[in-house]
Amino acid sequence: MRDCPSRQALDRIGDRWTILIVGSLGEGVKRHKDLLQEVDGISQKMLAQTLRGLERDGLVKRTVRPVVPPHVEYELTDLGRTLSAPIAALERWAVEHMAQVQQAQQQYDAAQE
Repeated sequence: MRDCPSRQALDRIGDRWTILIVGSLGEGVKRHKDLLQEVDGISQKMLAQTLRGLERDGLVKRTVRPVVPPHVEYELTDLGRTLSAPIAALERWAVEHMAQVQQAQQQYDAAQE
């Protein structure tokens, strides 16, 4: 069902940028520029958009430090930290099974030729 709250949550946490950002923030507080460097391939626009969505969902806390220029930091909330274990499990699965996935892809591609 499109309007099901669980679907909305899965859409958020199933997004590749969300997974990578939450994984990075699982290591601790990060600045925007640090996340931009650590999350390979993400644009500034997509990083900002994803962080806003995560903040809106209560998964990430944004803190502005009163210095010149302003210093903005991001960290996982208690709710956001509950995603760390499932994301780590997905990462372990990917590492353990990637060779099998690649083999299946090669077999599929060869059969299509």
